[in-house]
Amino acid sequence: MNPSMLEMVGTGLFAVAVAHTFLTKYFEHLAHLQPNHAGIWHLLGEVEVVFGFWAFVLLIFMAVTSGASAPTTYLEGLNYTEPAFVFIIMVVAASRPILELCKMGARALARYVPLNDSVAFYFVCLAVLPLLGSFITEPAAMTLAALMLRDNFYAKGISHRLKYVTLGALFVNVSIGGTLTHFAAPPVLMVAGKWNWDVWYMLGHFGWKAALAVFVNAGVATFLFTRELKALTVDARSKDRTVPWPLIIAHVAFLIGIVYFAHHAIVFVGLFLLFLGVAEGYRHYHDRLMLREGLLVGFFLAGLVTLGALQQWWLQDVLTGMDTTALFFGATALTAITDNAALTYLGSLVEGTDEAFRYSLVAGAVTGGGLTVIANAPNPAGFAILRGNFDDEAINPLGLLVTALPPTFVAILAFQLL
Repeated sequence: MNPSMLEMVGTGLFAVAVAHTFLTKYFEHLAHLQPNHAGIWHLLGEVEVVFGFWAFVLLIFMAVTSGASAPTTYLEGLNYTEPAFVFIIMVVAASRPILELCKMGARALARYVPLNDSVAFYFVCLAVLPLLGSFITEPAAMTLAALMLRDNFYAKGISHRLKYVTLGALFVNVSIGGTLTHFAAPPVLMVAGKWNWDVWYMLGHFGWKAALAVFVNAGVATFLFTRELKALTVDARSKDRTVPWPLIIAHVAFLIGIVYFAHHAIVFVGLFLLFLGVAEGYRHYHDRLMLREGLLVGFFLAGLVTLGALQQWWLQDVLTGMDTTALFFGATALTAITDNAALTYLGSLVEGTDEAFRYSLVAGAVTGGGLTVIANAPNPAGFAILRGNFDDEAINPLGLLVTALPPTFVAILAFQLL
């Protein structure tokens, strides 16, 4: 290791940003204690702002030490397609026509689950919707699942414990639920092309194991809180559709088009602008679009890209120094403090790796994707949607970590023993 001054500063700021994510609830509390300075405390308490804030500190450092053109040159050398895509897919997937279609599908499935309506609907939201991440992308699946859980459960005053257990299971299930295919989960996308992984490879090596773990995690959470869930009123047989079918089909077409061109920002941004026009033209069939929430999530991921690009000097050496078992658990742990897609991308740069190395790296990266808000690209979307239902509108990162550990352990068993 022979890092440059910029790389050392970037790593230092990255560590500060990671620590900052664990302190956001404290800053929100300070905003209530010190109303005269509430603005700055609210700013520092926004999880979605954290990495972008420290990324700007990095850019200021670059401008001071290397000249005003250095930050521009650095930014133009990075790829911000994923943050832009997550912002757009989050807005489209959260539109009322798409949500109504998913609600109808979830309710139809819940009718075949031999349980109380609210219990069955909860299980479907936590088990089936995360697996959709393998087809409509993980950010879209996270958005849909989080919105349906928020409106049908979180908004009804469920217990503090159920909120965190649901959040932990949701984040882990979305992270591993995107591995049935090779084109929807960011950590898989980073390596699938280079390593020639297709749908059949993913299903055979990852998909069936992930699906089993997802159903176990959802089943355990449902079993533990059956009594509380039964006390809620959720009509799994309701057919309250308010959007005409042609508009639903048009929105599905937008969603498919944006997903298909996920790596071509010029195309999916154009489709999104057309979508905004349609939404405005038929606004009586739309609720408020999640533009603010989506932009904040995109800003969070853009900050992660900006700081994460300077972590290669230590991450790659750490990865290459492990055997396959250590690599799996090392990747699981490292994912908690860095985006799992960045981790697999760095692993793909290592030449001469065998199948065991590749499997361990990706399996470990997706297994640890639910431990923190920064571990997986869709997590900030779920975080932004659900946090308003927590105390002080802030989710305790330690609470997430603790409740995500049991479903993470289930994923470890699935990927290591099956």
